Amino acid sequence: MSVPLRQQLSVAKYLIEQKIRGRQKYPLVLMLEPLFRCNLACAGCGKIDYPEEILDRRLSVEECLAAVDECGAPIVSIAGGEPLLHKELPKVIEGIIERKKYIYLCTNALLLKKRIDDYKPSPFLTFSIHLDGNEDRHDVSVCQTGVFKRAVEAVELAISKGFRVNINCTLFQGESAEEIAEFLDYCKQLGVEGVTMAPGFSYERAPRQDIFIKLRESKTLFRKVFSLGKGRQWKLNHSSLYLDFLAGNQSYHCTPWGNPTRNVFGWQKPCYLLVDEGYAPSFQALMEETPWHKYGSVKNPKCANCMAHCGFEASAVEDSLRNPLKAAWVSLMGPRTSGAFAPEHEPEYELPVASGKRPLNIPVKVVSE
Repeated sequence: MSVPLRQQLSVAKYLIEQKIRGRQKYPLVLMLEPLFRCNLACAGCGKIDYPEEILDRRLSVEECLAAVDECGAPIVSIAGGEPLLHKELPKVIEGIIERKKYIYLCTNALLLKKRIDDYKPSPFLTFSIHLDGNEDRHDVSVCQTGVFKRAVEAVELAISKGFRVNINCTLFQGESAEEIAEFLDYCKQLGVEGVTMAPGFSYERAPRQDIFIKLRESKTLFRKVFSLGKGRQWKLNHSSLYLDFLAGNQSYHCTPWGNPTRNVFGWQKPCYLLVDEGYAPSFQALMEETPWHKYGSVKNPKCANCMAHCGFEASAVEDSLRNPLKAAWVSLMGPRTSGAFAPEHEPEYELPVASGKRPLNIPVKVVSE
């Protein structure tokens, strides 16, 4: 894991406190979406087809900080939409840092050069910049040429100014292990703190549905990547057991309450990825009223191919607490890249019969500011 020791110790203290208090369900990362508006229209995005009146809505500074206090998670991931479009985001960041929470500001980086002086380097702030593979792959993913180069320029600028920088990479259909390995080598050369990597979630609202990787294909792909990565010292910003899960060596159920989401509609049920399941008026109501038993790869067909870290990293962390020697061994040796996969959980639902209907190609307004 590439996370600084200070942050690891802070999160470990929080986890131990939850165990001492006997809490079975507790948040690890708050997913804060202060807006849905974006300046890109990516093919795999499930949050870009809202009407203009929704795209114009913003969470206020007070609402953002209240969510941080209400949730209490040690880490806040600020997503969207494109967060840098939020004019009051610097005040939000300042308030979260005052609370000594660790922030991952997720951005496509198109506005970072213009806005970077609104922020100060801090051990609590990381710019998590989206790069979905090499230049050609990334620009196809975001449906616009030149974005990769602008993002890399922003990475280099942020590092030169003393900011923590992480790369957030989402993998889609058609990528080879060699291509991904080359990209991870490139990230290492850039000097970023780490790389967050997972297969894309198949959003129902995404403009294209043919780009998402199926479950078994994901596991095979990650095994090939990790096999190529032996000795290359990549900095992957994940727990060792989550990486082992990606390689098909762990059988986890997701932990949706580990990454609760607060956005312009309220507290999203049940997680960051399922956008049509309803909202709760408070974090407490989210935890108490959400029918958690209805979700997960076993319970819900919408979750069938999900391996996203917002669902499974918390599961891996929980396993690490129960089995520290196993986690340490995988951290030392790396994920297993051969042999049988861990057994998959049998679904408790009937798979729907394909209707032959094509996914909707929803027009999206793209803005630059």
